[in-house]
Amino acid sequence: MSGPSAAGTTAPPSSVRRVIVASLIGTSLEWYDFFIYGTAAALVFNKIFFPDFEPLVGTLLAFATYAVGFVARPLGGVIFGHYGDKLGRKNVLVITLLLMGIATFAIGLMPTYAAIGIWAPILLVALRFVQGLGLGGEWGGAVLMTLESGDPQRRGLNASWPQVGVPIGLLLANGVLSLTDGVTSDAAFESWGWRVPFLLSGVLVVVGLWIRLTISESPLFREIEASDKKVRAPIVDVVRLYPKEVVLAIGARVGVDVAFYTFVLFITTYVVTYLKLPNSYALNAVLIAAACQVVLIPLFGTLSDRIGRRPVYLFGAVGAAIWIFVFFAMLDTKSYVLIILATVMALVLHAAMYGPQASFIAEMFPTRVRYSGASMGYQLAGILGGALAPIIAVALLDRFDTSVVVSLYVVLTLAVTTVCVLAAPETSKIDLKADPVDEPAR
Repeated sequence: MSGPSAAGTTAPPSSVRRVIVASLIGTSLEWYDFFIYGTAAALVFNKIFFPDFEPLVGTLLAFATYAVGFVARPLGGVIFGHYGDKLGRKNVLVITLLLMGIATFAIGLMPTYAAIGIWAPILLVALRFVQGLGLGGEWGGAVLMTLESGDPQRRGLNASWPQVGVPIGLLLANGVLSLTDGVTSDAAFESWGWRVPFLLSGVLVVVGLWIRLTISESPLFREIEASDKKVRAPIVDVVRLYPKEVVLAIGARVGVDVAFYTFVLFITTYVVTYLKLPNSYALNAVLIAAACQVVLIPLFGTLSDRIGRRPVYLFGAVGAAIWIFVFFAMLDTKSYVLIILATVMALVLHAAMYGPQASFIAEMFPTRVRYSGASMGYQLAGILGGALAPIIAVALLDRFDTSVVVSLYVVLTLAVTTVCVLAAPETSKIDLKADPVDEPAR
């Protein structure tokens, strides 16, 4: 249980607020960068980087380059998790933000297939890989800065703020793309309009770096550093001492990831390519739903502090497994209003999982290896979930010509998540300082 010793390492409220703001802004920018790629892949990359293929096949190839970012994320999590546990959370977060910003800005300057041929998709893949490295190291550091700095009784809420960076990033990405698409012709958007959101990232990163450089290091990490309890090879200790926790973290996240990318990314392919509706239907639906998540994620994070991580998480997982069938049925009506309602409800249920997710996964590991352990579990799930979800969904739709098989795929992964959440311990009331240095937790 949290006690005075844990509270003694809590940063002053003003410092905690700065950490939360810095983490939220940084993660918002990183996810903005990540999402504009995914949305652009669905809307335009199939035409300018894979023009010799049928639209659905070109989209599948565009999503394959999108998946490269997820493959790079575990590597980024391992590399930056190691240095985050060795050198501190703050220093690593500055580097990850720079990596993501530079790669995204460079994508905005990319020549197309028509200009340089096969080198265009090759360069696209390379820059996407760098994006993945940056985001792979970002999540763990941002979550731990908030988790380890605030009141132990509000860890679910505090750790949920970096999670809010996802809908804000999605909001910014879809908002800018929707605005650009709305004020340009189809030809202009395909020619240069899609570049604007990528180039805008360069300006946003400068602001994010300035804010991130002003925060203090995590109190719990400073305590580990002062007591000389840092381990030589954090990732080795994670694999050796905490394999069960890594597996449970992967399983707890994989269904959340698949459901999310089906709700916010595959929807664009389904609505535009399959249902032949305007881009604005999907873009605006996701925009409105993401705005709702900005409020809902911290609310569910707070609820997890009161009743536990697992009950809130399970409500979202079971609810999403049921809703996925309703979701596609509402999309199939081709009604703009019903498409919006379907997407909003989908992201309400996702928020119930995503709100407590950060604290739930991070609390499985002790401070000395928390960055490495949490990042490893979280990012490996990204390969099985977010990286493959759009590809598998598009392939299933192409093969069976029905959304039912896509729904069954989502349900299967949410079943895995449900089992892993049930198998994991409830972490909301543990003392983050309680795990002995020389023994595995639990």
